[in-house]
Amino acid sequence: MITVRKRVGPRGQIVIPKLLRDALGIGPGDDVLIEVRGGEIVIRPGKDPEKFLEEFCGVVRNKLRERVDLERMIEEEVEERFALR
Repeated sequence: MITVRKRVGPRGQIVIPKLLRDALGIGPGDDVLIEVRGGEIVIRPGKDPEKFLEEFCGVVRNKLRERVDLERMIEEEVEERFALR
């Protein structure tokens, strides 16, 4: 866990340090979600659902060359794990 102390400005603003923005992939113009959880403020990246889906599909389209049989992959993983016991 990383903890950073920041001072709240006169208009109630804080600056998210570059180190944290880079670690979370937050850039200029990006949305963030701000939540109150048990007396704490939590700030997290707020990806636009359409942008997220577009990026995700773009990665998959460029990486997958053939159909993946997920059921078979799971079966193989289970068989492998039980064979080790």
